[in-house]
Amino acid sequence: MFNVMARHIATSVLLLSVAGCALPRAEPERLGLQLPPAALGQELSLRQTLTVERDGRVDQLEVALEVEAAELRLVGMALGKRVLTLHYDGHALTSWRHPMVPPQLRAEDILEDLQLTLWPVDTLRQALPAGWRIEQAGAERILYKGSMPVCVIRYDTEPRWTGKIELSNLRYGYRLTIHSVLIPS
Repeated sequence: MFNVMARHIATSVLLLSVAGCALPRAEPERLGLQLPPAALGQELSLRQTLTVERDGRVDQLEVALEVEAAELRLVGMALGKRVLTLHYDGHALTSWRHPMVPPQLRAEDILEDLQLTLWPVDTLRQALPAGWRIEQAGAERILYKGSMPVCVIRYDTEPRWTGKIELSNLRYGYRLTIHSVLIPS
């Protein structure tokens, strides 16, 4: 029973590797986005289901996300077991991972995907390094490296952190669908 559960946890945490752009980098330059939690402009408590599609495979993971002015906390669960935690206070990013989580899983990449999908586009624009830009038209955001689109994000509701978000990472070839439910405070 333990081996079956360990394999399932390992499979589930691979989802986070893909979802967080945590695959080996083909390009040396990373976006490196790390905005302070307060830059979201809102305190949030969300329950999320993450679904990743890549190479014909579909995986899911349950996540609890809390963002307050001073900190961001994320807990990833598989089979009712905690497999990942992140804590970010705007200066230091700390993480814990289950031993079955692959070492390629990078907390920085998970934080970056969260911020690309949830933070206000004007705040993102100001934080992007030279050579990067983000555009938003209606319910769609596109992140560019030079003139090449890198990531397309689509929202089905406003505010953007409720309902469904689809992030298509063109650089690493995966689609992340996030279903979020706001937890009332």
